[in-house]
Amino acid sequence: MEACRRAGVSGILCSLSLLCVLLDLQLDGVLGATQVEIEHHLEMGRKLLAAGQLAEALSHYHSAVDGDSKNYLTYYKRAAVFLAMGKSKSALPDLTKAIQLKPDFLAARLQRGNILLKQGNSQEAQEDFEIVLQRNPESEEAHELLRKTRELEELQEEANAAYHQGDYSTTVNLLERVIEISPWDPESRELRADCYIRMGDPQKAIQDLTPTTRLRNDNRAAFLKLSRLHYSLGEHHDSLNQIRECLKLDQDDKECLSHYRQVKKLSKQLDSAEELIQEQRFHDAIGKYESVMKTEPNIKHYTNLAKERICFCLVQEKMALEAIDACSEAHERDPRNAHILRDRAEAYILNQDYEKAVDNYQEARELDGDSNEIREGLEKAQRLLKLSRKRDYYKILGVGRNANKQEITKAYRKLAQQWHPDNFQSESEKKEAEKKFIDIASAKEVLTDPEMRQKFDQGEDPLDPENQQGGGGGHGGQGWPFHFNPFESGGSFHFKFQYN
Repeated sequence: MEACRRAGVSGILCSLSLLCVLLDLQLDGVLGATQVEIEHHLEMGRKLLAAGQLAEALSHYHSAVDGDSKNYLTYYKRAAVFLAMGKSKSALPDLTKAIQLKPDFLAARLQRGNILLKQGNSQEAQEDFEIVLQRNPESEEAHELLRKTRELEELQEEANAAYHQGDYSTTVNLLERVIEISPWDPESRELRADCYIRMGDPQKAIQDLTPTTRLRNDNRAAFLKLSRLHYSLGEHHDSLNQIRECLKLDQDDKECLSHYRQVKKLSKQLDSAEELIQEQRFHDAIGKYESVMKTEPNIKHYTNLAKERICFCLVQEKMALEAIDACSEAHERDPRNAHILRDRAEAYILNQDYEKAVDNYQEARELDGDSNEIREGLEKAQRLLKLSRKRDYYKILGVGRNANKQEITKAYRKLAQQWHPDNFQSESEKKEAEKKFIDIASAKEVLTDPEMRQKFDQGEDPLDPENQQGGGGGHGGQGWPFHFNPFESGGSFHFKFQYN
């Protein structure tokens, strides 16, 4: 029994020895294959980097680093690819690792110091440059970068002092050079953005804040500030885009969520109002813009926009007096808005106040001399003014410019009965009645004919002999619309007039 036990133990020991030998052989094979693969990845990475295929080169360097985490050159080469791709944040840890593996690797120290300098970390950058100069005092690059580092420290101190003294203009001037030296420093851009906001220049603040969303990780504060700035400028779509970026980083961020709800509500109302205008549902659009003013009563841009568009909609609805009031209020709030002046001019035309229409169009043209719409509107108003000094068919019948055919016919019948020459006895009264009766009939003919009415509304009298082709070819040349004048026969007028 004892012999069997000893034989069993011996067998196990032999098996374990054999297993160790086999594992050792396999491990040697694996290590040998991995080294070959590492060399392959490094060579492919070099070739692809030279060819400008950065993403592919980076993939090979990743594999090389995974295969050999003790090779400082592999980290350095991967850092070079990251820098070529504009990813300085990713390059920094690789350069640090290369320096840890080889502390006297001066090229990596110079590169890391340069990145730190551009990020605004002057103290850490200075340490790298000083170490380089200790080992290589003749390095011109290190001397120049060290000089810039010291200049940056001085400028940062001066800029902070000026800012705390409330001298924002000086702060901006100093930060211009700071940002030139350290373009990847978010703090300098944020400080300058704050100065621009205090100086009343939100557009420049936006230009400075936008890069900081990439320079800082999880920069929700910048996205929120950008959204609020765009919102204050009336750029509600841009505001919505920025606040959505904040919520992508943290969907539960209270400040971003609260602002998002406000911007989304207002933006939806504004877009809906413009869609209603496109659909020519002007009355509904007015209601929507009134809701806009309730949603955001404090920011001037949105209130002014709502007033402007309500003015426009009232003109389209041909509500002359209401439009004049609304447009006048909008003009007081935004006196250099050519669109408001254009719309008020059209409201005056609806009200048959052509002199004021011309004045408004002329003022609008001074503000926007390149607008064909304003130029054509001015020409129309001038024609209507000239025409009104001759015959205004709307005034003759006593109807508004938005009167329909039924209203025009009703007014015509009433006036034709009133001014029919048979109603008058003396010769002078009959002549006066005849003249008025002809004007009334002419007005009815023009305003009940869609083509003739359109011409008149554009400032052209279709019955004016000057506007007739061929001289006397038009019946308007005789001043009577029915091709003959029944009052020219003399004597009494014993015919029965049909009031069509």
